[in-house]
Amino acid sequence: MELKTIIVEDEANSREILRNYLSKYCAGIKLLGEAANIEEGQNLIQEHKPDLVFLDVEMPFGNAFDLLDKIPDRTFETVFVTAYNQYAIDALNNHAAYYLMKPINIDELVKAVEYVKEIKEKESALEGQVLVAKTSKTEGKITLPQQDGFQVLDVDDIFFCKADDNYTEIYLEHKKIVVSKTLKYFENALSEYAFARIHKSYLVHVGKVTKYKRGKGGSVVLSNGKELSVSASKKATLLSYFQ
Repeated sequence: MELKTIIVEDEANSREILRNYLSKYCAGIKLLGEAANIEEGQNLIQEHKPDLVFLDVEMPFGNAFDLLDKIPDRTFETVFVTAYNQYAIDALNNHAAYYLMKPINIDELVKAVEYVKEIKEKESALEGQVLVAKTSKTEGKITLPQQDGFQVLDVDDIFFCKADDNYTEIYLEHKKIVVSKTLKYFENALSEYAFARIHKSYLVHVGKVTKYKRGKGGSVVLSNGKELSVSASKKATLLSYFQ
């Protein structure tokens, strides 16, 4: 698959290194343009509608996050490239597919490109299709600890689970149950069923997913109408549940 790509980086030398690495080591990259600042980057993105943007964090008159704020309805994947590791959390919160440190490690660059390619291939394969979840096990029960004992719940009644520090909110169609267990606990407990960790805060029953939306990082719409964000790092895992 060919990835339409743009580089946004204020240092000419860094742009040249990345351009050469992409040409030499990353098959399927079609470089559409390069930008040295936020304004040029925004213009290129709006003109070319890329699949992938390599984005330096620190630039004159703003930073990468300022640029992304200008493009709220984005469908491209972002790979951050920076010499400053303190931006990692902000990058993840802005749905970065990958985070590369300078000087760029070639193996990590290849991994980043292959990951984005995997996401785009799966999105393309599912485009226009009715989402059918590949479920190996659909029926079962789970016990939820309560102060006075425990509650028995049919697994298929769960729409999604949401993290709340050391608690987890279990969402049914018309009800929410709060349990004093972490989301990781339920991720493990429901591992035999069709539940996917789509975000640091969400574990979703893929059988309840009716729509997948590209965008700021992607999102899913459930059969009860609830829309949940999907982290870029979790996209490939989620999409692998569908055929």
